[in-house]
Amino acid sequence: MSETAELSVGRAWLMAARPQTLPAAAAPVIVGTGVAIHEGLFAPLPALFAFVGAALIQVGTNFANDYYDAKKGADTDDREGFTRVTQSGLIAEESVKRATLLTFGLAILSGTYLVYVGGLPILAIGLISVLCGWAYTGGPYPLGYHGLGDLFVFVFFGLVAVVGTFYVQAAATLAAPLPMGAPEGTVTTEAAVASLPVAGLSTAVLVVNNVRDLETDAATGKRTLAVRLGYRASRLEYAALLALAYLTPFWFLARGFSPAVLLPLLTLPYAALVARTLSTRTDGEALNPALERTGKLLAGFALLFAAGVAIG
Repeated sequence: MSETAELSVGRAWLMAARPQTLPAAAAPVIVGTGVAIHEGLFAPLPALFAFVGAALIQVGTNFANDYYDAKKGADTDDREGFTRVTQSGLIAEESVKRATLLTFGLAILSGTYLVYVGGLPILAIGLISVLCGWAYTGGPYPLGYHGLGDLFVFVFFGLVAVVGTFYVQAAATLAAPLPMGAPEGTVTTEAAVASLPVAGLSTAVLVVNNVRDLETDAATGKRTLAVRLGYRASRLEYAALLALAYLTPFWFLARGFSPAVLLPLLTLPYAALVARTLSTRTDGEALNPALERTGKLLAGFALLFAAGVAIG
């Protein structure tokens, strides 16, 4: 194989993995770690493995989406999103399917240490997360095809991921290995509330994606929440998710945290710029950059929020 061909294959796999979506994997780990630092429970190795597991589930979900959307006919030449490698023929569909299984398998393997630290709760969360990542577009009732994609992202890339990241660090510090339940002090109100901005902004990324694809998804029978709601309500959903993110730091301020928890407000002008694009455009030329910018917004917000909580 020539160097050019090797480069082409490497680029195709990179496109399939969609590294631009990795802020959705990193953000909950960053915020959960910020809460752990505030509580004096920071544990670097569990935090690292939490990120590795989250990243593998994210990439596995991306591979599964690429494969199953092509198999189900949801990806067509009319689609305005980023190139899908299965539908475009860049990578053989069986290769993408094997990559999906391998990546989810690696996610389960990397989670064995977290199970040792966090016990039965982490085992259950990890297996359910992998199953739902596959079921987002695969299986007999694909979540993304029945308007449940937004709920899946909100719960698993927000609530579960942030609280889970805090939990494994707290469990490593406070409890013996392999607990059968959640030890005292490992699940807190602060961790749960801190998950809300991550849940909201992660879901906002999906909203931009689905608004961009609304017409082509509707034509192919993919009933995303955006297809069910239409443009106006989807834009209101996006605004509500942003509002949830930017109101949450005030809860921490009211609980006696330092004003540093308001650091994420520095990203508000950037958020307004992206929201304006979504409110006026539906084409891929505008919404593909808006999708990437919402991912950057998620990453920036998470870093500032985690820093503010840790300081607070």
